[in-house]
Amino acid sequence: MSFSSLGLPQSLQKALQNQKYTDAYPIQKEAIPAILKKKDVLGIAQTGSGKTASYVLPVLTNLQGGRISKNRHIKTLVLVPTRELALQVFEVFQQFSQALSEPVKCLAVHGGVSINPQMKAMQNVNVLIATPGRLLELEDSNAVHLSEIECLVLDEADKMLNMGFADEMNRIFALLPKKRQNLLFSATLSKNVDDVKQVLLKDPLIIKIEAKVDSIDLIDQIAYSIAEEKKGPFLRQLIRQNNLKQVLVFTSSAHRADAVAYKLSKNGIQATSTHSKKSQGARTENLRKFKTGKLRVLVATDLLTRGIDIEFLPYVVNYDLPRSPNDYIHRIGRTGRAESPGEAIAFVTANDEHHFRVIQKKMGKRVKLIDTKDIDIKG
Repeated sequence: MSFSSLGLPQSLQKALQNQKYTDAYPIQKEAIPAILKKKDVLGIAQTGSGKTASYVLPVLTNLQGGRISKNRHIKTLVLVPTRELALQVFEVFQQFSQALSEPVKCLAVHGGVSINPQMKAMQNVNVLIATPGRLLELEDSNAVHLSEIECLVLDEADKMLNMGFADEMNRIFALLPKKRQNLLFSATLSKNVDDVKQVLLKDPLIIKIEAKVDSIDLIDQIAYSIAEEKKGPFLRQLIRQNNLKQVLVFTSSAHRADAVAYKLSKNGIQATSTHSKKSQGARTENLRKFKTGKLRVLVATDLLTRGIDIEFLPYVVNYDLPRSPNDYIHRIGRTGRAESPGEAIAFVTANDEHHFRVIQKKMGKRVKLIDTKDIDIKG
């Protein structure tokens, strides 16, 4: 289905054409018309399925020709779990807002940077994309008012609740007007998300887009049975021998990410780490270099499993397996996106073998496990 049949204004249709967007994704086909009609929506779809545009386009459309809001009284609030996702969502809003006859002022606010510039930038903002903690800081400082919100969006709701934002989100809900449109998007429908749905949504349209087997099949998966102490040398050997570039490596902790990146760099492989303990400036710059191909290896924690759109990323390495099978799927989902093939590599120690079988069962896909005992690991 083309975007022209979804009820969007000509200006946005033209912007979509200019950016080579032709057919709408399944979630966009269902969500856009419903949001345009001011219905509440619960959208469940895998990462990389077009969720962001499915609410950005109709939200911007609904803001056209509306009454002008009082200063610092925002109309649309988008809550996200991470700084990176806040910036990415802001970019999409900004991109399409510029195409409108009445551009909408949008702003992203998050922790990790000074609050003062964000307070000053709140003048005449209509769409605010925020992490929960920073939003409450701004509200406490009287820099933003939530009493006139017409539309609330929760993006990656499952991740927000799993990361312990429930109390902050409840405080925010209490500040909002009761009459508003609510849009909840998530990669999974966990118990926490279902509980929030019951409280937040009124007669919602529920959209559940099942992950296509084809999308998983775009990812060429391979696993190596390996001793813990050999992971580092083997990773370096894989990168060198296969001339791998744009490699996203996932580890279990910030300390581990730093150690892996340090060893790679020390051995002549350009690499750096990114995680929640890094400054926002460092995280943004490292991601920019990686996305543009100026950085060969980015070593990350699960901070980057959701919401970071790196188009045509060729390689993902699970240096450490995640605890949750869903997190494994989200990790490898960084590659094999937009119908582009990718390769996912997993390191499996003896202690990981049972857990890796559970992961494969959850995926519904077997992964070839190669024993590295007979491989000459030079690192």
